[in-house]
Amino acid sequence: MIGRLTGILLEKQPPQVLLDVNGVGYEIDVPMSTFFDLPATGEQATLFTHLLIREDAHLLFGFATEPERKLFRQLIKITGVGARTALALLSGMNVAELHQAVSAHDSSRLVKIPGIGKKTAERLLLELRDKFKNEQSEAVQVEPESHHANDIFNALLSLGYNEKEANWAVKQIPAETTVTEGIRQALQKLSKDK
Repeated sequence: MIGRLTGILLEKQPPQVLLDVNGVGYEIDVPMSTFFDLPATGEQATLFTHLLIREDAHLLFGFATEPERKLFRQLIKITGVGARTALALLSGMNVAELHQAVSAHDSSRLVKIPGIGKKTAERLLLELRDKFKNEQSEAVQVEPESHHANDIFNALLSLGYNEKEANWAVKQIPAETTVTEGIRQALQKLSKDK
């Protein structure tokens, strides 16, 4: 399986990009959230990828962050939700917004996304609620000692660290630390820990 690609961005035509990795051009479908975060063509980009093999095609999907890819993989396991629907969902909502919609059982936010009907929205809420609860029980919960802890935690997640790593790093930072300084300290602590 192809898990991550780093290369030169040759083309950007939503929702697809062409990434040159050592002379091999990979066509990668990305959600719009990832598309807007990509650098200009001709610059280097890194994408977390998911390879979907079907009888008639090999499809490669790319994501800016590991949490996005993880959510995509959860979505395509749900009955009636294919890769295109999952991509549309991630284009319309980021990971945090989807978590909020699921915890609030707010199907109205989901049906605003093209391709998501009322029945699909209800199925998504039902199945994702259980998956998100299991994730939360497995992960160490963030106990913010300052109002900046959540910002630092979310920044670490967006940089590709998992919840356990981000929680550990946030707990090492003094409560009065600013967000910018907290992120810098957390990255130092995480790089020393590896």
